[in-house]
Amino acid sequence: MKTPILIAALFFSGLTFAQKKDSVKTKSIEAVTLTKQVFKKQSDRFVYDVAASPVAKGNTTFDLLRQTPLLSTTDDKTFKIAGKNNVLIYINGRKSNMDAESLTQFLKNTPAENIQKIEVITVPGSEYQVESSDGIINIVLKKKMSDGTSGNMRMSNSQNKYNASNASFSVNYRKDKLGINANLSGGENINPQAYVLRNGIGQVRNESVGNIDDPNKNLGGYLNIDYQLNEKSNLALSWNSWANKSYNSTIDLLNTLVQPNKGVLETSYTRTKNKEDARNYNNSVNLNYEIKLDSLGSKFNANAAYLIYKRFQYSDNNTLVSDIAGNSNSGFSRTSRKIIQDIPQVVNNFSGTVDYIQKFRNDFTFSAGGNFNKTQTDNDTKNYNYTYQYMDIDGFDGTVSQTDFNHFIYDENIYGLYLTFEKKFSDKFSGKVGARYEITNSLGTADSQKNGISSRQEIKQNYQNLLPYLSFNYAINDKNNISYAFSSRMGRPSFWELNPVRNIITEDNYTQNNPFVKASSNYNQELTYMYKNSYFIILNHTYEKNQITQVPLQKEYVDDKEMKRVKLAYIRTNFGDKQEMSAMLGIQKSLFRQYLTLNFNAGLQHNINNGTLNTDPTTGQVFDTYVNNRKSTSFIITSNNTIRLDKKKTWFLGVNYFYVDKQQIELGVLKSLMSLDLSIKKNWNDWTFAVNVNDVLRTNVVEIEDLQDNGNYNYIKNDMFRRNITVSLTYNFGNKKVKKVRDIESASDAIKNRTR
Repeated sequence: MKTPILIAALFFSGLTFAQKKDSVKTKSIEAVTLTKQVFKKQSDRFVYDVAASPVAKGNTTFDLLRQTPLLSTTDDKTFKIAGKNNVLIYINGRKSNMDAESLTQFLKNTPAENIQKIEVITVPGSEYQVESSDGIINIVLKKKMSDGTSGNMRMSNSQNKYNASNASFSVNYRKDKLGINANLSGGENINPQAYVLRNGIGQVRNESVGNIDDPNKNLGGYLNIDYQLNEKSNLALSWNSWANKSYNSTIDLLNTLVQPNKGVLETSYTRTKNKEDARNYNNSVNLNYEIKLDSLGSKFNANAAYLIYKRFQYSDNNTLVSDIAGNSNSGFSRTSRKIIQDIPQVVNNFSGTVDYIQKFRNDFTFSAGGNFNKTQTDNDTKNYNYTYQYMDIDGFDGTVSQTDFNHFIYDENIYGLYLTFEKKFSDKFSGKVGARYEITNSLGTADSQKNGISSRQEIKQNYQNLLPYLSFNYAINDKNNISYAFSSRMGRPSFWELNPVRNIITEDNYTQNNPFVKASSNYNQELTYMYKNSYFIILNHTYEKNQITQVPLQKEYVDDKEMKRVKLAYIRTNFGDKQEMSAMLGIQKSLFRQYLTLNFNAGLQHNINNGTLNTDPTTGQVFDTYVNNRKSTSFIITSNNTIRLDKKKTWFLGVNYFYVDKQQIELGVLKSLMSLDLSIKKNWNDWTFAVNVNDVLRTNVVEIEDLQDNGNYNYIKNDMFRRNITVSLTYNFGNKKVKKVRDIESASDAIKNRTR
């Protein structure tokens, strides 16, 4: 089930690290060979060349990203670059426009054999349209060098609490000036979760314990067509599509309420049984034209893109009177309640970009460009509230007690211009400065009806921002290199965050989105030292003003039976400021004649939180004040290792491990996380057989606990059954000769991740 409880909020807000923060800028240095894998620094990015690597063979793109230096994942869904909060996935220079669930399935179903290289950009320059402290992972797919056809097929089966199957087919074709590559993948699985939710004020306490099962069927892929018009110009068309169907997602929780009644603590029970049917579709098309202006690499690039995202969500939320064993039957005096929600969302976006890059013979590069994004989201939400009173042992009577409607339309226009100047002053020293100027105009219109009373509300936001950027690289000598980067960005809310909808979890527990969320301001700086291309130290500082997050607010109230209860709402809003400081030591090295490939990171992270909230900005409802002005220092380790087991390079053992110490995040104290993952792989001609076991020790379970000075407390335990075993079989066919794919940056880059 997609909406309940805050795992998205958790991993997109404060679970920062599993490595270290932000950027890395270093001069071009010699490549470090890691079992035929090359990890090197090029200008503004790290490049991991995996085209000829036996490690890539038989893996998925998701598996390969987990083994890429500087990258890690703690939730098996999202990635971090050296601890960065958010990572944007680019494919051939174009940002993926899939929602988070679809993107995860896409990466887990795309064979790693399709990949030429992975580029890791820790602090993107002014030319990139990114939000907040986002980093970029650019996946460059292979492209045919000689005429002919090649491809691969992959099948896999996974087992955790449930069984899941996936399959994919990829093909790559070239004939003279025409190149085509395509992928089709799909599968079905059930995402299980087990929850324990506790909260309370004084003697009034709530506890909800139970399970969520979310069945998913996925189908999608991509089609890239590149045609060389002449020796200087190319025309490319890219189409990405993904569909997800999640019917009969269920929440089943037993709720225990303890409250005082005439001086005695009384315990009562209800059962939450929610059912949700949801489906979503992502379709985007991008047309790119590029012309080379001279032999130095100067070029002009233009893109036009259209994106449509649709999500349809229908949920049936029931609160049933129950006994201690969870049996809900008639004969109880209290009423039971039902809330039916119809929550559709449609996002339409048109965008265009132009980029002009002029290179000069004195190692000077000038870049300029602009972008335009026009987006409209349409959210027509309907809530139907029913009250059921038990009549006799065989039946009950139900009446509609309230019908609420909210039609929220959000229009947004973004205009952007950028300039960058890059200069290589000597063989040792180079630098880059730039700035981006952005204008944002938005209008949100909410037509609502509550208790038969209609109203209209308009929310306008217009702001302008100048966002500077600076970096330099200094090669002290052949073995030592130092670099520094500073970047400023705006962090805009996702479109789903702006839709003022309430998602019901239990009778007294819900999440609330907020159309008044403002953009945050982010300032990132990073200092990097690298030794022998294998060892590095990264020092980072990030300051976020008006951070966008989810805040747990509680209040005590008296229900219609004159009993004290506690309401818990997770409010999406701007919540104060936050600072993160980190220091990381990293090693990427091949040892023992390349029998061991080591990728090890260890470091410290210090978080400073400063936020206070007591009012829901959307409804105006006042809660008890929630304060997060706490600090924490955490220790983090990640280690991804590949061991070659034979001389012929056909057997490989993978050992991956991460540990994240407890730390203070927006929702409270996130307790420590740990995971040990093992894999074994056999390459035989064009076939690859692999077995992966994740979270062997079953230690990757999220626990968050918060205790306020006023005595209010909140506890979340979320087990997503990450221990699983996956068996896969991959077959590669055709002509394997490839060449570098022409990188294309999509026009809709600034928008795509905001649908997630």
